Amino acid sequence: MSLSIARFTTALLLCATALGAQDTTHAARRDTVVSAARAPRVEYTPKVSRADTLRGSFTTPARRWWDVTFYDLHVAVRPADSSVAGWNRITYRVVGSAPLGADLQIDLMEPLLLDSVVLEGRTLPLRHEGAAHFAALPAPQRVGTHATVVAYYHGRPRVAVNPPWQGGITWTADSLGRPWIVTTDQGMGASVWWPNKDTQADEPDSQRVALTVPDPSVDVSNGRLRSTRHNAGGTTTYEWFVANPINNYAIAIAAGHYAHYSDVYHGLRGDLTLDYWPLDYHLDAARRQWPQSRSMLQCFEGWFGPYPWYEDGYKLIEVPNTGMEHQSAVSYGNWYRNGYRLRDGSGTGLGLTWDFIIVHESAHEWFGNNITAKDNADMWVHESFANYAEGLYTECLWGKDAGARYIIGNRRGIRNDRPIIPPYDVNDQGSGDMYPKGGEMLHTIRQIVDDDSTWRDILRGLNRTFWHKTVMGHEVEDYISRRAGRNLKPVFDEYLRTTMVPAFEYRLRGDTLEYRWADVVPGFDMPVKATLDWPALAWLHPTTSWQRTRVRLPNASDFRLDPNFYVVARPIDSPPSR
Repeated sequence: MSLSIARFTTALLLCATALGAQDTTHAARRDTVVSAARAPRVEYTPKVSRADTLRGSFTTPARRWWDVTFYDLHVAVRPADSSVAGWNRITYRVVGSAPLGADLQIDLMEPLLLDSVVLEGRTLPLRHEGAAHFAALPAPQRVGTHATVVAYYHGRPRVAVNPPWQGGITWTADSLGRPWIVTTDQGMGASVWWPNKDTQADEPDSQRVALTVPDPSVDVSNGRLRSTRHNAGGTTTYEWFVANPINNYAIAIAAGHYAHYSDVYHGLRGDLTLDYWPLDYHLDAARRQWPQSRSMLQCFEGWFGPYPWYEDGYKLIEVPNTGMEHQSAVSYGNWYRNGYRLRDGSGTGLGLTWDFIIVHESAHEWFGNNITAKDNADMWVHESFANYAEGLYTECLWGKDAGARYIIGNRRGIRNDRPIIPPYDVNDQGSGDMYPKGGEMLHTIRQIVDDDSTWRDILRGLNRTFWHKTVMGHEVEDYISRRAGRNLKPVFDEYLRTTMVPAFEYRLRGDTLEYRWADVVPGFDMPVKATLDWPALAWLHPTTSWQRTRVRLPNASDFRLDPNFYVVARPIDSPPSR
C-alpha cells in the first residue's frame, strides 16, 4: 500500500530543503555493488566456547524449566565512582522438571558481583562460571507454580567502549559538564549492568524499573513514570513501569539534565501519548526535528499495524551515542539533523530528507520489540525489517518509485562477507549484511508477491500473529511463504544462509534469449522480470537449467532485469551446455 503524500504534509515541510542533496556518483557506486555481488561463497567458522553456550542457549538445563513473568529491578547509579548497586526480584513460573538440587541460572557479567540469591527468605548456594551463576534449589518445584527469587549485586559495570555497538554503561558529561549516564547492551546482553535471565527467548510479562540517581539529574526509562521519590543524601528514585512484555536488552538508563514535553497521536488504537526528553539546552531543536515521529507512526501503522505499546506510550530520549530501539523509550543521538548524522547510506539523497534514527530505531518497535528473535542468530528479523522500513517511510513521503530507489541504493553497503544467519545457541550474530542485504531480500519478495495489498497484509499479519511474542526466524519465513502462496524457503536460504547472490546468466542470439540461474542453493525457484518486448517488463521463471524464449529488442544492450530484484545479470559469451 502506498500512503498518500498529502497525509505527510508536515514531514514534507520539515524535509523539503534536503531534496537537492543528490549523490552524483551513485551510478559509479552501483558498479561497485556488482563486483561485491559476485563475491564467492565464504565459509564462516565461529569460535564456540562453553561460555558462548551458557549465554546463547535458552534450552540449557538451568534455564529451560522456568519462565520469567516479572522483573522488579532496583538500582542505584553512582557516577562518583562509576558503580551500581541494587537488586532484582524475579518472579517466574515453573514450566518443566525442577527437582531438588536443580540449578537456576542467573546471568551477571564480570566485574559486577552477584552477592546473593534469596528464595522465600533462604539464601541459596551459588556456583559461579564466568557470567553465568547457578543457584541450587532447596526443594523440588511443581510445574505450574510461581516463585520469586531476589538477586542482590553491586560493582563497577563494564564501560561502553563503542556504544551502541559495543555496550555497557556510558559515564560522560553534556556540553556544560553535567553528568550524563546511559546504557546500551544489545547483543552483549543486559547482564552487563543488571542480573537477569539473559536470553531474548524469555521476556517478562511486565517490569518495574526503579532507578536512583544523584540530583539534579533526571532518569528516563521504559514505560510510564509511576512515582518520583526524593531521598536523603541528594538522590532521587524514579520508578518506571512497563505494562507489556519487554526484551531485556530494551531496558535502559538515561540519566541527565533533561527537558520534557508531551503530545498525543491519534492512532489505530486510540490516543497514543508522545513524550520527548531532549537535553534542556536542545529543547528548541527537538521541537523542530522530532515532529517527524508523527509521520513515522502514521506510515508504520499503515504498513505494520497498530503501534504495539499504547499502554506504555512512545518516547524519544536524547543520548550521547547514535541511538537504540529501547522499547517505548527510543534513544536518539542524531544531532537533530536529517540523514544518519548527515550521511545517506543509499547515495540517492532521499535519506537526507528524513531523520534516520527516528525512523530506523522506531521501526524496531514492531520488528525487534513486538516480534523478538529468540536467538541472536536470527537478528535479521529485527534489522532486515527495520532497514526495509526505511524504504517504506521514503515511499510514504515521496511515492513508490522513490522508496524503491532508496532501497536499491543501499546495495552499495552489502559486503557478502559471511552468512546473515550464523550458528544457533552460541550468542552469535551474522554478517552486518542483515541490514542492507536483508532489506533487499524483503524488497525482492515484495516483487515476487506482486500485489501491494497482499504484501501489506503480510507485514501487518506478522505483527498480529506474533504480537508481543518471541520467535525463531523460520517461523517468520514460514508465515511469509504461507501468506504469499508459494514456497520461499530457497529464497530465504539463498539470501540469509549463503554469501551468494542469484546470478541470472544469459546469452542473446538474435531474437532468442537463453537463460538460467547460477550461484544459487539447490531447488532455487524465483521468478524475475526482464525486458522481453522492449520497453515492457515481463515475467521469466528461470531454473538452473538453460531455457529459451523470444525477445523483441532494438539492441542487445536494451535487455535488462527489473532492478527491484536483488540479482546479478551475467552475460555469457560461450554457448550454453546442451
